Amino acid sequence: MRLTVIGAVLAVSAMACGEKKNEQAQTPAAQPAAAQAAPAAAAGPVTEVKMTGTGTTAAFEPNAITIAPGATVRFINVSGGPHNISFWGDSIPKGAADVLKKAMPEQITDLEGKLLVQPNEQYDITFAGAPTGVYKGYCLPHLALGMKISITVK
Repeated sequence: MRLTVIGAVLAVSAMACGEKKNEQAQTPAAQPAAAQAAPAAAAGPVTEVKMTGTGTTAAFEPNAITIAPGATVRFINVSGGPHNISFWGDSIPKGAADVLKKAMPEQITDLEGKLLVQPNEQYDITFAGAPTGVYKGYCLPHLALGMKISITVK
């Protein structure tokens, strides 16, 4: 089972790298600008969460935060990517899935944010209209390494 999960994670990571290379080959001048583009302005306060990795470890720093409703969480790929933020549908408050689906741009699938491949690439999720409670999330490529986060909205 563990090897299957690791194999799946490696396959997703390889596909993400391949897709990024294809994008760069098609638009070499546009790609660096897009990677450096600033995220849309957040409506409320912003809490930054760094995404790190060394090859044998991976983490959200900090891995537990408390925010007010309407706040934005900014995930930043610092090292060891690709990284993303995903949520388990059964580990978020009732009614939160619809709010997150609208707040998470470029989802891979429901409640699974895009892969951050470039250093300093950012991904914002605004919790405007989000129900209070605990949101348990993870990084899909590094779930086997225990890369998880708990976001409390209150």
